[in-house]
Amino acid sequence: MLTKRIIPCLDIKDGRTVKGINFEQIRDAGDPIELGAFYAAQGADELVFLDITATVEKRKTLSELVNKIAHRINIPFTVGGGIKSEEDVSILLQNGADKISINTAAFLDPTIIKSFSKNFGSQCVVLAIDAKCEDDGNWYVYLNGGRKKTDTLVMDWAKQAVDLGAGEILLTSMNHDGTKQGFALTITEQLASSLPVPIIASGGGGTEAHFYDVFTKGKADAALAASIFHYKEIAIPDLKNYLTQKGINIRK
Repeated sequence: MLTKRIIPCLDIKDGRTVKGINFEQIRDAGDPIELGAFYAAQGADELVFLDITATVEKRKTLSELVNKIAHRINIPFTVGGGIKSEEDVSILLQNGADKISINTAAFLDPTIIKSFSKNFGSQCVVLAIDAKCEDDGNWYVYLNGGRKKTDTLVMDWAKQAVDLGAGEILLTSMNHDGTKQGFALTITEQLASSLPVPIIASGGGGTEAHFYDVFTKGKADAALAASIFHYKEIAIPDLKNYLTQKGINIRK
């Protein structure tokens, strides 16, 4: 059985780590280089770095910052934000990223998923989906850092992306983001049960029990969180000990 993964996320804006609630109310959470090194030492399984305004500001992800973080960590490192071309991917991989995360650009031009997968390997391509459950009970895809709603259902888009070569899905529930009330278990379980690739659940982690729930009820392969780690509300070693005691297969 594959081990479940715990992944801290660094949302980057203007070179600093930030965190918000429901994609708004952004506040500072520290230096990304120091945080990345801290999480690697704490036993995080991977690290995700998302330049949250790169798409909106039409700006390339900060490859120099990626390089500095990569030199301080020894765990897999996923980078996203404003990635649109094979050249963007090459630059990030050359600067220390292990995987790249694509979101809006992939939705607007799904062919890049296929080209990235072909040229860099599907294991390198993480499709990030910002999802929101609307009043009709359906989950819809949102673009541009959660600013723009589409009429596309999350499940439909995820299936299409995997068919094109996406090797992993990073699902962020906008409804749950920053609330610390628990992950979106139903949609996570639907994706995990329907797709042949790993699902990373993001949005809502607030207690150790929430992680247990998303691994068992949500069937997620990995759980991503930000503020509870940044503000030291939960320590990664304590979380891993809890999950181990509860019978979850986790890397110590």
